[in-house]
Amino acid sequence: MNPSKVVRANVSKLTDLPNIGKAGAADLELLGITKPSDLKGQDPYEMYERLCTLTGSRHDPCVIDVFISVTCFINGDEPKPWWDYTQERKAFQAAK
Repeated sequence: MNPSKVVRANVSKLTDLPNIGKAGAADLELLGITKPSDLKGQDPYEMYERLCTLTGSRHDPCVIDVFISVTCFINGDEPKPWWDYTQERKAFQAAK
């Protein structure tokens, strides 16, 4: 869902989350995440690695940005566009 349209009180399914549409919801479900609260305690970088392993292919790194956006949101941050997290991801990966 477009982050500007997300209302925290109305988030009940995966596609209610910021930056998650049908394809993103399918990726989350593949990871065993079936409802927004399942994101509590998840590490977006580990989620990305698991997704790549499960699908047998390397996904675009922007998927990490989406995973960061939803894990931050579920932990109380305001809904933001996924690209707001790109610099954070690049800094994290550069530090590794």
